[in-house]
Amino acid sequence: MSRDPLVVGHVVGDVLDPFTRTASLRIFYNGKELTNGSELKPSQVVSEPRIEIGGRDTRNLYTLVMVDPDSPSPSNPTKREYLHWLVTDIPETTNASYGNEVVCYESPKPTAGIHRFVYVLFRQTVRQTIYAPGWRPNFNTRDFAELYKLGQPVAAAFFNCQRENGCGGRRYVR
Repeated sequence: MSRDPLVVGHVVGDVLDPFTRTASLRIFYNGKELTNGSELKPSQVVSEPRIEIGGRDTRNLYTLVMVDPDSPSPSNPTKREYLHWLVTDIPETTNASYGNEVVCYESPKPTAGIHRFVYVLFRQTVRQTIYAPGWRPNFNTRDFAELYKLGQPVAAAFFNCQRENGCGGRRYVR
């Protein structure tokens, strides 16, 4: 049985096929490093995170995709995968702010249930023009990677997020 958080959290399966991690991806929200499967509130993820890609060769370029595979709700993900962010041409050893933001960061605001927010990193073989899709709902990471010949992911990470008050039900005041 796998202990890989991407497998346990069904990121592998729902968003990605099995892959071998070959790059270092570190994600920081408000100065705190994200760990796979951690719980973050919408108020903690309002601003785009700092993304660090490890390595030594600034000639290597990467594409970063952030999606919500549980949109609009985990029990009925009819908008799977909702695209929250797309950045290309990120040089190795730097962070995403050095890349080309194709689709601007949209902060997570789940309305029902616990949502997974998934970051997927691809190593680019060439610098190429990647176009923003005309939509955010029903983005497909696998199809995107195939269209632009990005190959298998080189790293991925995810966190869980739900409404600020957390339980999902209505509260009645008497």
